[in-house]
Amino acid sequence: MKTWLYLFGVAAIASALVVGCGGKQVSSDTPTFTLSWSEYPSWSVFGVAQEKGLIGKNGEGTIEKKYGIKINLKQADYDACLTLYASGAVDANCQTNIDSLSPALGRNSVMILPTSTSVGADALIAVNFNGKVDKEAILDFLKTKPTFGLEKSVSQYVFDRNLALLNKDAKNELSFRNMDPAAAAQAMQTGQPNINSIMVWNPFVLQTLRTRKDSKVLFDSSSIPEEVIDAIVVAKDVLAKDKGKDFANALIETYFEVCKLMEDPKTADATYVALGAKFSNLNAADMKIVCQQTRFYNTPEKGLALMRSQKFRNETMPAVLDWAVFRKMIDNKPKVGFNDPSTQLNFDDSYLKDAKK
Repeated sequence: MKTWLYLFGVAAIASALVVGCGGKQVSSDTPTFTLSWSEYPSWSVFGVAQEKGLIGKNGEGTIEKKYGIKINLKQADYDACLTLYASGAVDANCQTNIDSLSPALGRNSVMILPTSTSVGADALIAVNFNGKVDKEAILDFLKTKPTFGLEKSVSQYVFDRNLALLNKDAKNELSFRNMDPAAAAQAMQTGQPNINSIMVWNPFVLQTLRTRKDSKVLFDSSSIPEEVIDAIVVAKDVLAKDKGKDFANALIETYFEVCKLMEDPKTADATYVALGAKFSNLNAADMKIVCQQTRFYNTPEKGLALMRSQKFRNETMPAVLDWAVFRKMIDNKPKVGFNDPSTQLNFDDSYLKDAKK
């Protein structure tokens, strides 16, 4: 009798431990999904969300419980995250619209949420540049000074786009040489000879401008708002699984919950501190500067406005596709669409519509 009572008690305790809010049970057969993310302002949100107990808590996060799923969060370098997603090792990834093209050729993908857009976070920084920063001076400088940065990346896209705005054909004599952005920034910061122009992103932009007092920005991504889009992309087949749509909705809800904490005066500073800890150990003041240069789509309405923008649909994305082929980032163009499940890369705003409700 005592043995039976003991076993009954153990079973009751175990059952209680796996029951979440609203009575949803967390067990070994709870649907499990994986999101990979790398160190970037609007993606570091998920590291903060894990600390806040929203997701990434083995099914015990408050949002995980709400949807009856587990969400494993995997942090890695950006290139590694892209590889994980393209290979099918993770269900979803934080990546840009530009970097979503290549994986979509082999894995049908759905962009469910734009998280931010670069408006100054990607910049060309120069040293030994004398005189006024204007079109002629910039072009004259770059004719004799190669720019170092990561080829076939957002950096080169921003470089080429700004040259186009200056009415300069990027295919001609202006040189863009491949170099890891961290190495390029370090080389300029330490005064390495012949490194006079670099194209990098934050935190390297902020760090370089502060370290080299004679450095200056010649142009940046603020000239092309809503062209470089940071986003969450989920594999199409994952969304079709049991609880796949709940996974997408949970990610979106998590993102906006942290955004609310950033906007609330009572929690803003602490949230920026937490975000900075995930992004290059920046303090709250620096993190606020970085987030101004990486403008968040911090409400469903803002995200929907981008997804429904005729300019983004009919001008930006077709131009991005052309650029990616020109720079041999991809050999062939994936079929890109909006609310079109037959495409290889589908910008689907239905999840944001649900979030708005």
